[in-house]
Amino acid sequence: MAFCFRTMEKGKVSPKVNPWALAVLLTGALALSGCAGSGSARQPRKASRPAQASASIPPRYSADVGSGPATPVRAEMPPAQAPMAPARPAMGGTAIGNGPVKVALILPLSGSGQGALVAQSMRNAAELALGDFQDRHLTLLVKDDRGTPEGAQAAADQALSEGAQLILGPIFAGSVQAAGQVAQQAGKPMIGFSSDKAAAAQGIYLLSFMVQAEVDRIIAFAAAQNRRSIAALIPETAYGRVAEAQLREAAAENGIRVVSIERYPAGQPQNAVQRLAPVIGGPNPQAQALFIPDNGDGLPAVAQALQAVRFNPRQVKPIGTGVWDEARVYGLPTLQGGWFAAPDKRGFMEFATRYRARFNSDPVRLASLSYDAVTLAAALARMQGPQGFNDSILTSAAGFAGTDGVFRFNPNGTNDRALTVQEVRGGAAVVINAAPRTLVAQN
Repeated sequence: MAFCFRTMEKGKVSPKVNPWALAVLLTGALALSGCAGSGSARQPRKASRPAQASASIPPRYSADVGSGPATPVRAEMPPAQAPMAPARPAMGGTAIGNGPVKVALILPLSGSGQGALVAQSMRNAAELALGDFQDRHLTLLVKDDRGTPEGAQAAADQALSEGAQLILGPIFAGSVQAAGQVAQQAGKPMIGFSSDKAAAAQGIYLLSFMVQAEVDRIIAFAAAQNRRSIAALIPETAYGRVAEAQLREAAAENGIRVVSIERYPAGQPQNAVQRLAPVIGGPNPQAQALFIPDNGDGLPAVAQALQAVRFNPRQVKPIGTGVWDEARVYGLPTLQGGWFAAPDKRGFMEFATRYRARFNSDPVRLASLSYDAVTLAAALARMQGPQGFNDSILTSAAGFAGTDGVFRFNPNGTNDRALTVQEVRGGAAVVINAAPRTLVAQN
């Protein structure tokens, strides 16, 4: 089915669509209809594999649950947003908009810890998306899952009973699985925000930042730069275990030899670094790259331990994932010149500017996922009504262009993303390999 806005709107883009919202989906729409011009990056789509069980991974990046405070984003204020229909009470929640197509948004609005903070930011982003799109086809039924699987199941039941044709959320893996069972029984699709691929299934899609994609991207890039042997320092965390498993798979696919892997308790890398020193140190190290899937909480201790064994990043290239993408990592001496894979930040920074102007606060890092999910739902509802929420459309190989770059859903529920490769350089991160503009499957 063609998705080109020019085709669907009979040659014209509706003047009611805000350019910000249109930009979110335009690239995907053009690619899907065959309207994309030359210069699109072609990236093979891996054969779909069943999502395998993995440890639950909490939401990620600097503003996510358990990852520390959000980094303020400052930029000029955009034009004022068009007013939306005011939130009105709904059974067990609120509703945003008043269109004929109903979509549920399930979040831990009364969850414990930082969960409620994240949920409110994502709810705000959803409201911003509807305002930017300026569309009257959609009603968002906002439901609170209280941060529990039982709450998510009840919220999904309630939303479906009120006529929801698509469910967005929840955030946490257990809640996605619980709500997903309800959605599958009702024959309705769901787009969850968990980064744990164990929560994915056919019809249960994950719009998130998945470690597997980031590991694949950085290992493939290292191989292309002729780094043919690798060692790893792995934190003993859920994230670290998933990253290690993907490292082994990606290294095998790219012909990279895994020389040694050492694991360490979170925040205590000293002994592991000492054990690894003969492999990564000296004038002739055995490894050409060192993979460290740790974040801004753990990397300072890792960097200090590496410095103590005279680790030279000019000889052994440090590499990592998107959890490196924060200011406190950029200045670490032993990571200078290191590479990591992450989404392009520019889209999020533009989104954060508009969010700040509307809500007078900074969005959490996950808020862009909610924005993209709602914008996608609004676009599909405008073009085809609830019939747009079907598997063949949602799993188009060309994907969609979102705030954080191009993404697509796989038939097994996981996602692929177009990611940058960035280099840590003098207190900043510099893009050295741009993200593909499209994800076009090869025949």
